Amino acid sequence: MPVFSPANGHDRAHEQVVFCSDEATGLRAIIAIYSTALGPALGGTRFYPYADESAALADVLNLSRGMAYKAAVTGLDLGGGKGVIIGDPAVDKTEALLRAYGRFVQALGGRYYTACDVGTYVQDMDVVARESRFVTGRSEAHGGAGDSSVLTALGVFQGMRAGAEAVWGSPTLAGRRVGVAGVGKVGRHLVEHLLRDGASVVVSDVSADAVGSLVSAHPEVEVLPVGALPSAAMDVYAPCALGGALDEETVPALQATLVCGAANNQLAHGGVEKMLADRGVLYCPDYVVNAGGLIQVADEIEGYVAERARSRALGILDTMRAVLQAAAADGVPPSQAADRLAERRMADVGRLRHILLP
Repeated sequence: MPVFSPANGHDRAHEQVVFCSDEATGLRAIIAIYSTALGPALGGTRFYPYADESAALADVLNLSRGMAYKAAVTGLDLGGGKGVIIGDPAVDKTEALLRAYGRFVQALGGRYYTACDVGTYVQDMDVVARESRFVTGRSEAHGGAGDSSVLTALGVFQGMRAGAEAVWGSPTLAGRRVGVAGVGKVGRHLVEHLLRDGASVVVSDVSADAVGSLVSAHPEVEVLPVGALPSAAMDVYAPCALGGALDEETVPALQATLVCGAANNQLAHGGVEKMLADRGVLYCPDYVVNAGGLIQVADEIEGYVAERARSRALGILDTMRAVLQAAAADGVPPSQAADRLAERRMADVGRLRHILLP
């Protein structure tokens, strides 16, 4: 029989943490709901070979909190949640396992909407949705929007424009040199925005195929080895690959004046932002600028309208402006200002839930 039980004492800040197990399919999963103050929790499901359940729990707690803050600061009427499935998706992913997971999502009654994340794709969400109404990030064939990398890149570019305005007085990257670390789907789209805006671009990626494909389409792009990019001469550094790209090794070598990229959790630890500030580098918080993907899957809940979703992603320019203005006014780093804006909105709007409706 499936097991469906709340966690006890793991993280009191979270509203609900659920462990999901189904012996027949091999499903082992955790769903964490950080907050539903603004609406149902939304966040993708990560399918990953965690070392153990403790590692999976730590990840899902951290990711679900980040989703709540991302939704709040972006202005969405959604809370934050996340799901993780423990296992190797290349080996363990089956229709039966995904459908079992879908039944656990359904059992939460709409408190949590799932979507794609590392190790899961739109086709997987179509399978999960055969057992649950609370699934987004679906394929176009099933009424979804498909690939979310387009709006993610658009949002990062808008955030970068706001950063450029704060640093150089104008919301454009024209004439600036931008280093993009990671040119997968999001990074590639970001490069195209930058080139159209008149920036010069230098890139790196562990994938020779990704670099080759990009340079074939855009031969003007310069390529550097992965380890050499952070210390190269540039105005803007855009981490678009793995998290933790900014640490004690990269920050002292960084020549950029602005950091703005698509990767999640770019700061190796909380003290890195102060290191950047001490060197005169402006950091645009990752969860603010990379919210385009969340905007897209959130729009599917209403019934996806491409222009509406694109308009909301363009609004990341104004969101980032507001964060930077609040940071300057309060004398705090941008990430702290973003956290405060998100927390204020969750508290102010969440308070309305106490007003009972007929």
